[in-house]
Amino acid sequence: MLYKTRIIETRLIKIEKLANGQVKITKNILHTTEPIDYKVGIFDKYLRPIYSEIDKNFDINKSFYSKGNSCFSIVKTNHNNHKFGYIVLKNEAIAKHLKALKIKIFSYLLIAFLFIAAIGIWLSRLFLKPIKEKINEFDRFIEDTTHELNTPISAILMTIQTLKGVDEKKLNRLKASAIRLSSMYDTLSSNLNKDNHTPKEKFDLKELINLRVEYLKVLAESKKIEFKLNLEPFIIKASKEDIKKIIDNLINNAIKYNNPLGEINISLKNGILKICDNGIGISKEEKADIFKRYKRANKERGGFGIGLNIVATIAKEYGILIDIKDNHPKGVCFILDFNTLKAF
Repeated sequence: MLYKTRIIETRLIKIEKLANGQVKITKNILHTTEPIDYKVGIFDKYLRPIYSEIDKNFDINKSFYSKGNSCFSIVKTNHNNHKFGYIVLKNEAIAKHLKALKIKIFSYLLIAFLFIAAIGIWLSRLFLKPIKEKINEFDRFIEDTTHELNTPISAILMTIQTLKGVDEKKLNRLKASAIRLSSMYDTLSSNLNKDNHTPKEKFDLKELINLRVEYLKVLAESKKIEFKLNLEPFIIKASKEDIKKIIDNLINNAIKYNNPLGEINISLKNGILKICDNGIGISKEEKADIFKRYKRANKERGGFGIGLNIVATIAKEYGILIDIKDNHPKGVCFILDFNTLKAF
């Protein structure tokens, strides 16, 4: 009696269907130098197992994929004259090799990235060196110029105080200009000499505010701006020069961004200082970065955009909390809480 034999071969298994309907499966028909650790599953077209060493937990829509620690290779038969539908191979050794390959590729990419980053840093320093030198040279020029400005400004202020028989309006205008120059000098000097602090001492914040308002009153009068004060005594321990810079910059801003015939309300109660104006105000977008250096709310009003940055820097150093609120119906309020002042 003759037996008809139909053979389906893959690279890893041999399937023989005999004439009596039995199936003979032979593994490892290829001769390899190393044993291949795999499991075989043979399913019909309805995914019913004919012979299987694996579960049916695989995706028949993919020919090859990795899942967990295993790799699956799926072959779909196209013959209609037998009942075999799918041949599935499951291998764990390949998954380990793939994982090791991924780690190796990632390591090479990381090394390449670090190498490129190092080259980039070196090149940036090389090309930015001349620019940095120019910036340092410019900073030295500003520092020297600012230092030289101090003497003539002081001389002008002292001379104004001794003038007699001069028209009062002209004298006030001259004095306001000199004070504005002096304020600009203080701002530039503070920006260039950040680490120079006078000794800390105990003093009444109310008295210092009164002194600074009196000093800056000429600037306010040039725009016919009126001060309204409501101050209570409050003793703090800090560098008087540092706190003076905070007050001067906030009052200067209130004058600069206020409208003619406006008001500046300054109150000090329970250690909370409020400096409010009824000027152009600050938008929500501007509030987010108003304390950044060189940021100006209105370029038409002049200034360097340094003053509020100095205020924020000193306040942070002393632990003073700052808040900005709208002053209805118009204007802005700067609120400083000196109760959080760090103890030195």
